[in-house]
Amino acid sequence: MLNYAVRRIFMACLLALFVSFISYSLIFAAGDPAAAVAGEASTAADAERIRQLYGFDQPILVQYLHWLSGVLRGDLGTSLYFDQPVATLLLGRFAMTAQLGIFALILALVIAVPLGVAAGRWPNSIIDRLALLFAVIGQAMPSFWFALLLIILFSVKLSILPASGTASWQSFIMPTIVLGYFAMPAIMRLTRSGMISALEADYIRTARAMGLSEARVLFDYALRNAALPIISLSSAQFGFLLAGSVVVESVFAIHGAGSLAWESIARGDLPTIQALVLCFSLFYVVLTLLADMLNAMLDPRMRSK
Repeated sequence: MLNYAVRRIFMACLLALFVSFISYSLIFAAGDPAAAVAGEASTAADAERIRQLYGFDQPILVQYLHWLSGVLRGDLGTSLYFDQPVATLLLGRFAMTAQLGIFALILALVIAVPLGVAAGRWPNSIIDRLALLFAVIGQAMPSFWFALLLIILFSVKLSILPASGTASWQSFIMPTIVLGYFAMPAIMRLTRSGMISALEADYIRTARAMGLSEARVLFDYALRNAALPIISLSSAQFGFLLAGSVVVESVFAIHGAGSLAWESIARGDLPTIQALVLCFSLFYVVLTLLADMLNAMLDPRMRSK
């Protein structure tokens, strides 16, 4: 297990280094960053002064190494629009987005896993068809449209939930439902397929022949083996929830990392955009690493890979 952990951490560090270089290079993809910082009304002389001030006249590798040394010290630069350290700005915004993402993932797992188990236990039954219909609707329905429907129903018609803001815990109910429903279809379908495959295995027939209860067969044996891909998918879905919260946070006026990304892109705040891309990407790397570690603990066969 130790050798496997060392290998996975080493690969994760290499991937994080590659991701950091890509995220830094993105500011040059849209053109001259000095001209973007100077603004549309600037002159060539203004752009040149900005280029020298921010070091954009140096080779990109030199700029990257200078930026990376700052990142390793916790210095992500200064926001051009908000005029404060980007690290301080991200810290408060990401806490809000992470809280919303955790609530949404818990809701998705609580609903999708039991649905997938039931659909896999009775394939092609009415339960299976309803579960698949539930998944298809979740995949096809735009999140902003679903959010507006909830606001019309619970805020405008019934007046039982706040339509926006984060003043109370009730403010998180509708955003959690919208984001959670976004993650449910993939988890439910993977749980269903994993249960169908597991229930056809020889060890399940042996467990039933030994007289074990159906609940124990389903949850202690079949679901435990079907859970390995679910863990990997859940880690990826959590990353999707964090990165995909832009629309939901905009609809519900939640000042998290998603809304910060939208504001930074609209205002051309390059250091903040750069830091957001890096943070969202590193979330995927860390979550994938944790999922691999957990899968290796549950399945010793993975440690030899």
